[in-house]
Amino acid sequence: MSEHHLLGLASILIVGIIARWIAWQLHLPSILLLLICGIVAGPVTGFLRPDELFGELLLPIVSLSVGIILFEGGLSLSIRDLRKVGDVVRNLVTLGVLVTWVLTAAAVHWIVGFEWILAILLGAILVVTGPTVIIPLLRHVRPSGQVRTIVKWEGILNDPIGALLAVLVYEVILAGGFTGQAEEAASLFFSSILIGCLVGVAFGVLMLLLLKFYLLPDFLQNAFSLTMVVSAFTVSNYFRAESGLLATTVMGIALANQRVSAVKHIVEFKENLRVLIISSLFIILAAKLDLSDLLAISVPGFFFLLVLLFVIRPAAVWVSCLGSKVKRPERIFLAWMAPRGIVAAAVSSIFAVRLVEAGYEDAEKFIPLAFFVIIGTVGVYGLSAFTVAKRLNLAEPEPQGVLLVGAQPWARRIALALKDAGFAVALVDSNRAHISAARLEGLKA
Repeated sequence: MSEHHLLGLASILIVGIIARWIAWQLHLPSILLLLICGIVAGPVTGFLRPDELFGELLLPIVSLSVGIILFEGGLSLSIRDLRKVGDVVRNLVTLGVLVTWVLTAAAVHWIVGFEWILAILLGAILVVTGPTVIIPLLRHVRPSGQVRTIVKWEGILNDPIGALLAVLVYEVILAGGFTGQAEEAASLFFSSILIGCLVGVAFGVLMLLLLKFYLLPDFLQNAFSLTMVVSAFTVSNYFRAESGLLATTVMGIALANQRVSAVKHIVEFKENLRVLIISSLFIILAAKLDLSDLLAISVPGFFFLLVLLFVIRPAAVWVSCLGSKVKRPERIFLAWMAPRGIVAAAVSSIFAVRLVEAGYEDAEKFIPLAFFVIIGTVGVYGLSAFTVAKRLNLAEPEPQGVLLVGAQPWARRIALALKDAGFAVALVDSNRAHISAARLEGLKA
């Protein structure tokens, strides 16, 4: 490996982690700084050239990394959370996706000027609301009630759905258009969902069996789980392109909702891995941008962004919440929480390259427009979400307080004194009688 390649790889990791640290210090969305650093390192200074650094491996690396990110997202989803909001989540990932797709495609065509077939493809890509942005925002905003669950489930499930829709439209484009392709396209879409779900469940069950019967030593479990995720992604993609994203998501959900074996250590490992992957991916993909293309798309991109923020997202939420018990403040917050993340960047980059190779030169504009949307939505939502949640009385206060281990009578007296003094107090105890007594006294236990 030449010194130039080594310097490039090292700079990606160093700049990515430093950008995240600065974002944490300034209380800013980390993705904003990652994108800025990537643009400076790539198109502005020319220091980082991902195409030269990775060659033909770039797109497979990006695609596989997104699969790992979605697996980690799936690990954070509990099916029990859907008891109250399952209908809204279902509507958001079906009706909401459809409304977003149709309106976004129309806006891309009429505002940005793409031909219809490319506008429909980009509309499919931009239905995603990435967990790489949403989950950090939720940790910062701490919305109360059922909003947190709805936004988290939607963000994680929408990513593989958007990718599958993009594959569907891409295959139709290569087949010569939409005329007479309805049955074939529907078959492709649903077979991709079926394959992704089956592969995800199969690898999840296999991983659980290995853990249940102690066939893996502790020091191999994290590494082996990563190997299984990569295997699930590869096997699913082998049978149907881009279905691997759904497979890894389903595998994560399967592991998160079983009661056979503890997977907390795997979750922690994947969270740390996600930070590293996201930091690197945004630097790499932002460095691929052409600054002139980004500036050229800025004026129509700005108007398209306004429509996306103030028309398309509210319309999708309104349709999805019809007849539900979601309150008006919660609906407003949902309508103001749809940032795009790494999946939009990665999928747009992948299909832009493929379509240019197939003779669609205008597809080169996919990448700058997608990044313009990512920068715009992350900036607007990231900087305003906490204020909006606070105005709607949905933001929980800073979680500062006292945790008492043990709920014996003397501990409950201390807890009551602290509570009367205005401090948040919680107690934990393995004795059910102590817990019941604490709750009867009005304490959180």
